[in-house]
Amino acid sequence: MTLDDLNALPEAEARPLLAACLDVPRWVDTLVEGRPYADAGALLTVAEVAAGSMSDDELEQALGRHPRIGERAGSGHDTASSEREQAGVDATDADLATRLAEGNVAYETRFDRVFLIRAAGRDGHEILAELTRRLGNDDATERAETVRQLREIALLRLEQVVD
Repeated sequence: MTLDDLNALPEAEARPLLAACLDVPRWVDTLVEGRPYADAGALLTVAEVAAGSMSDDELEQALGRHPRIGERAGSGHDTASSEREQAGVDATDADLATRLAEGNVAYETRFDRVFLIRAAGRDGHEILAELTRRLGNDDATERAETVRQLREIALLRLEQVVD
């Protein structure tokens, strides 16, 4: 799809396409209402600013579309995007899989939400190192980092939509 295609899409078709990038209705509204965009840079700037902060409810809703790192995406997840983004996690490395599973449990126990990272371009060991590092964050720092990671994922997915 091109940017011109996105600009011309009926609102009812544009909304689910954008929600697959970041499932935050306010963010989707902002992008839909901002059309038409002159170029991809303008679209990405609006998207980045709109994703810069999230309420607790928005954060929870957005995280609901993401599976745990190292686990297969299931119902309610953005399966194709998640599988593509987590392609660097070696599913045949049993030790890594165990350590990621343990890290996911520790993270969820500590922060009461799924661990999220822009996995695209990272291998499983780099992701595990980030998970381990982030377990040491205080709540506010980790919340901000989670929002930042969601924003990065949203922008990557949006670039793919208009590629």
